[in-house]
Amino acid sequence: MTATDTLTRDETGRTTSPPPGARRPRLTRAQFEERFFGVLRWVVIAFLAAITIVPFYYMLMLSVKPIDALLLDPGNLWVSAKDFTLDTYESVLKSSSDGGQGFLGMLVNSALVAVATVLLTLAAAVPGAYAVSRLKFFGNRQVSAVFLAVYLFPATLLAVPLFVMFAKMGLSGSLVGLAIVYIAQTVPVSIYMLKNYFVTIPYSIEEAASIDGASRLQTVRKIILPLALPTLMATGLYVFMIAWNEFLFALLFLAADPERWTVSLGLQQLANGIEVSKTVLMAGSVVLTIPVVLLFFSAERLLTEGLTSGADKG
Repeated sequence: MTATDTLTRDETGRTTSPPPGARRPRLTRAQFEERFFGVLRWVVIAFLAAITIVPFYYMLMLSVKPIDALLLDPGNLWVSAKDFTLDTYESVLKSSSDGGQGFLGMLVNSALVAVATVLLTLAAAVPGAYAVSRLKFFGNRQVSAVFLAVYLFPATLLAVPLFVMFAKMGLSGSLVGLAIVYIAQTVPVSIYMLKNYFVTIPYSIEEAASIDGASRLQTVRKIILPLALPTLMATGLYVFMIAWNEFLFALLFLAADPERWTVSLGLQQLANGIEVSKTVLMAGSVVLTIPVVLLFFSAERLLTEGLTSGADKG
């Protein structure tokens, strides 16, 4: 080691400090970039965490405050023990016949619609994505772009034709009809997501199954689907969040029947209600958000694997 190093060794091998006046080595460009981006990464993570967590925390705090405490100090980010209350959640979840907002029934409606949408979407998207990724036909390369283009259509463009068509079929005010409508939005993007993974599965696996006497349907059911489980979970969760939070079609199809309202539609009615306090509105927002957050964290590992599947085709 030289005299300009941060530490030197004497004849006995002991580490000593450099002599006074010795220059410290300058950082190389690679070292500077590594340290700079290392610090910048944590700054960005902290910023994104703050703008995500702080609004939700404030919403949670407002939901357990009485309205008089909120009016006295609306900017307070803490709830004292004497002010803590769960009356807002009781008011939100209690049925409308008992003087509440009826969100418990809306949660059930939203869950039924979202789960049905996921099942119907995957039932249509899996064979569609497999056909696009494996079968050879005219326009094979362009069809996935067409699916994605359909997803980019604004929802308002589809709302009126779908409402008229389903009204003639007698499904305009039913949860089943709403789930079927959501498929028009979710199937195209689901096919696009699944297709990107299916193309990474080697043909040799299917050829080996074919040699063993498996039909194409058996190959898909026993080999392709187990391999694609992370991607199926990621796609299903994405579809679930779309159906859970969707508002426009829920308003258009279910507005006339409050008994079939989904939770997003009920929350909008709370926001428009003059007599409803903001603490009750925040409680409704928490009730809408918590199920998706819990579902996301419970499936975080599978979701991460599914979103990154297909990135490496080697």
